[in-house]
Amino acid sequence: MVNLRADTRESIAKLTLMDDIFMNKVFENDTERTALLLRIILNNDKIKVVKAVTQQKLKNMSGHDLQLDILAQEENGRLFNVEVQNHSSGAAARRARYHLSLLDAHSLPKGEVYQKLPDNYVIFITQYDVLKGGLPIYHINRRIEENNVDFADGSHIIYVNNKIKDNTPLGRLMHDFNCSNPNDMYYPELAEKARYFKETEKGLTNMGDVFEKFVAKREKEAAEATARENKIEFAKGLLADGMSIEFTVRHSKLSEAEVRELASKLSA
Repeated sequence: MVNLRADTRESIAKLTLMDDIFMNKVFENDTERTALLLRIILNNDKIKVVKAVTQQKLKNMSGHDLQLDILAQEENGRLFNVEVQNHSSGAAARRARYHLSLLDAHSLPKGEVYQKLPDNYVIFITQYDVLKGGLPIYHINRRIEENNVDFADGSHIIYVNNKIKDNTPLGRLMHDFNCSNPNDMYYPELAEKARYFKETEKGLTNMGDVFEKFVAKREKEAAEATARENKIEFAKGLLADGMSIEFTVRHSKLSEAEVRELASKLSA
């Protein structure tokens, strides 16, 4: 019998594929189920995934790094980044652009000609209809404005609207992404893997460990955020009482830049 806290077990039972920590486990190193996901979204049964990883970090030596929900690769080098977003702000257009730019940057080895750059895809599965068109799926590709001809640079951004769960392959997939009970899923491949992490001893142990680490991390972040807010309020009080920048830095434990920014706002 799996030794899990009752509240952890209950929380795992409620998880769906729209929850990052559960989706990451279901698709982790699973080329077959990742291929199923991509074939349905792209309406292409020929997609063959040779590599599928979750929580893959893409480094940017001169800017913001990314941690991707799913990164999949085909034999021909094409890359697919699938992101689940439960908040509209997480699927902003400029974020999609940035994800695609880092995929491209990691797709062309040094010294290769530009023609070797593969087609790359960024796919957002969104809880809400972010683009507000009432459509189940949106394909964003570049076009030449003057003659409305495709600009075939191989870049593809796709938004999948999780709100629409009609009787189509994509609609049934979106239904499955919202199922907490594997028995309610349409796709047996997804139901089987979901059932493994929710009902088997080994899967529950694995999922329970991931879930409790996730909760501990969020609790720590919340505590750190509260501590930082307390420092900021303390610094504001010192500055309002006429204390110097140096005194406030020393006693609030904030950086000089942070204290100077607070001081500028207070004096504005």
